[in-house]
Parts: sequence; structure tokens; C-alpha cells
Amino acid sequence: MVPLKAALMLSDGLSAVVLFLALLSVRLDWLEGSWAVSGIRPIELAIAYGALWSGTLWFVGFYRLRTHWTLRAEVVGVLRATALAVAISLGALYVFNLTTVSRLFLGMLFIAQPAATATLRVVLRRVLERLRSTGRIRREMLIIGAGPEAEAFANAVEESRGLGLHVVGHLRGPREETTAVSRSVIGSIDDIENVLHQNVVDEVAVCLSPADWSYVEPATRICEEEGKIVRLSIRPLSGLFSGGILEEVGGQPIVTFLYGPDRVIGLALKRVFDLVVSGASLILLSPVLAAIAVYVVVVAGRPVLFRQERIGLHGRVFNCLKFRTMVRDAEQLYPDVAHQSDIEGAAFKMTNDPRVIPAARWLRRTGLDELPQLWNVLRGEMSIVGPRPAPAREVDLYGVWHRRRLAMRPGLTGLWQVSDGRFAEFDRRATLDLDYIDRWSLWMDLLILLRTVPAVIRQNGN
Repeated sequence: MVPLKAALMLSDGLSAVVLFLALLSVRLDWLEGSWAVSGIRPIELAIAYGALWSGTLWFVGFYRLRTHWTLRAEVVGVLRATALAVAISLGALYVFNLTTVSRLFLGMLFIAQPAATATLRVVLRRVLERLRSTGRIRREMLIIGAGPEAEAFANAVEESRGLGLHVVGHLRGPREETTAVSRSVIGSIDDIENVLHQNVVDEVAVCLSPADWSYVEPATRICEEEGKIVRLSIRPLSGLFSGGILEEVGGQPIVTFLYGPDRVIGLALKRVFDLVVSGASLILLSPVLAAIAVYVVVVAGRPVLFRQERIGLHGRVFNCLKFRTMVRDAEQLYPDVAHQSDIEGAAFKMTNDPRVIPAARWLRRTGLDELPQLWNVLRGEMSIVGPRPAPAREVDLYGVWHRRRLAMRPGLTGLWQVSDGRFAEFDRRATLDLDYIDRWSLWMDLLILLRTVPAVIRQNGN
């Protein structure tokens, strides 16, 4: 697996190579000295410099997981990396006695490089903040606690529009008989599991008094099992739990626990990947989509598309699209076939479903009926790769550990679909989905996508 950090290092290294060659084209006379005598070509120098720059950024902690960025942290990290890169470069020039290398070129390089890297990161940061503040990237937060501290934290979070966080409500702490919050109190801490299941919740903030510390860990464990980000607003608690990140949200010091891939940079890059692949696929496959639509009209009549409510990221409901391959009243007939599922557990799959129109059965076997879901991907409701979306009736049967499947956007294809074997147990499929979430990277998405077509061919062969 190539992790996200390696992908970011590669992108920073490539940008450094481009900058090196660009400055080199401006001033070529520096090569007339010892570098030219050594026989080293400019492209080799550029690659070595790119590796040096990304390596120094890694060494100073520039790729550490951070949920919310700060401009100061970005600038300090770049300046520290620049100082280290200058020291290493000057040391190498001294060791190899390369005294004729242009100091002007080096000066230009080590002024332009930190400026370029910092600018790129600031631009990315501003774009994300803009998307959050306009509501295009909005995350729902549940706050455990209904006292003055919880109210102050909720206000700070929602006033910091760049965070893109919206408070869905509060849960009363065990000792809070009265509340001091202006937002809805939707239960007590004992109701946390039901509240997480009945509401869209991306993050959970814990704002309890020190007297209730003993309740924090059990609540945190439930959130961990469901893949929620957890934020503890009480600084002393940072020493009681391992794996926490000390940071600020809305000006409040907190300890953050992340369960899953990086929710800012990682999922933003995954979203770009989804947009590119789904957009290109819809354009390239438009003749195929049109032909299938005509075929469905001929063999099954209208409507061409079947829309079913499915459960997406952290409980969000959306209409999942498919080419219609069943009779029109298929949903009403579901209770008649529910007990005949080929899958053991909280999922339904029937090989010889009597509701399927015979002439359209091949569309289901080949997976072509799923192609309209590229539109769901383009809309941001699904991803190219991820756990398959399930209807609410199946999600209602999930155990707590199953629900962590909802911590990632549902996908067109996933890890269990390309694995050997056609698992008849939902638990086995869910285990592979959670393995995907835990090990996720863009490289992993690409490998699964490349293995999907051979997997479909194997399945049809069986």
C-alpha cells in the first residue's frame, strides 16, 4: 500500500523538481563550473533536489496528520524545512568541493521554494475553508454535555464558519439535571448509541465536567467503533488516552481522536479522483448508457431508472440510481422474497430473484445496471471505491461494529467485490470493508478499480 503521506511527499517532490528546472532555464551559467565537470546532468540534479526537499518536509513533521490546519503551522514547517535543506546543500557542496556552483542560483532556489510550497498549501487551505463556509462541505457535530462549557464550545464551533461544522444537538451529562444550552437537547449520554443511529453525525465533541471523566472512555469507545471523529474539550484528559492530537477548534484547546483516513486532505484528494473518473466515464460511456436506456424501455418499459433510498456517509440518505431490471412493484414484493436471501446476515442478495425481468438479467450479471451511479458519484453521494450502500432496512439490522462501514462514502466497487470468493456471510464482507477503511489510500482505490473488471468476468464465468 502506498499511503497518503507518500503521495503528498511525491507531489511536493515533483513540484520542487519543476521549480528547480524552471530556475535553471533562467540562469544556465552556473553549470559551467564543477557540476558540468562532474558529468551530472541537470535532470539528475533536479530529481536529487526534489527528494531532498520532500525529505526535509517529512523530517520536520510537515506530513503529520492534522484535522484542521493553521497558517502559522504551515509557514513554520516550511521555514524549518528550508533551513535544513540549506544546511544539507551547503554541507554537500563543501564535502564534494563544489566551490564554483552559483550562489545566486542557490539563493534564488531557497527563496522561491518555501514561497511556492507555502503558497500552494495556503491556496489549498483557503479553498477548503471557502467550501466549508458556503456549506458545500458541511459536517454534523454532536456534543456530549449540556452545561455552560458545552454551550461556549458549540458557539465557538459554529462561529468559525471555515470549519464547516454544524451542531446537531446536545446530550446531557450524567450529573446535568438542568441544561444551559440554546440548542436542542436530544437525549442523555446513555442514549448515545441510539442518537448516533438516528441522526447524521460526523463528529462527537465531549464537554463534560471533571466529575464525569469516567463516562468519557465508554462513550469514546462507541464512537470509535462507528468511525466517528471524537474531540475532547478538556485539556487534562489528553494524558488519559493514547493516540490523541492536541489542537484547537474554534479557539478552544481540544484533544482529537481520528478513526479512519485523514478527513481533510485525504478525502479531498479522493473526491478529486471521484470527480475526474466519474465525469470522464459519463462522457465516454454516454453512447453505452443511451443504448442500455433504450434496451430497458423495449424489454421493461418505463421508468428506465430505479431509485432507491440508500444510507450513505455517516447516515446520510440519498437516492441510489440503477437501470431498472425488475418489475415495477419490486419493492412491494420484497417481503415475499426477503427470507430467500443467499447472504447470511444484514444484507439481501438473491441469485434467481423472481422479480427480475428475464431479458434484463444479463445487465445485473455484468454490473451494467449500476452505471447510473456514476451520477451519484459526481454529486458527492457516493465514491468510485468504497463499501456498497445499503437500504435503511438493512442498516437497521447492523451491529455496532457493522456501522463503521458508514464512516466512508459508499462506492460503486469495493475490496470484497474484487476478492477471491463470493462470500455468503455479510460479516465477512463487512470485515473486508472495514479493512479497506483502515488501510485506505488513493493507490488502493486505483488497484481495486483495475481489479473490478476481471472480478466481474470471473463472477460471470462462475
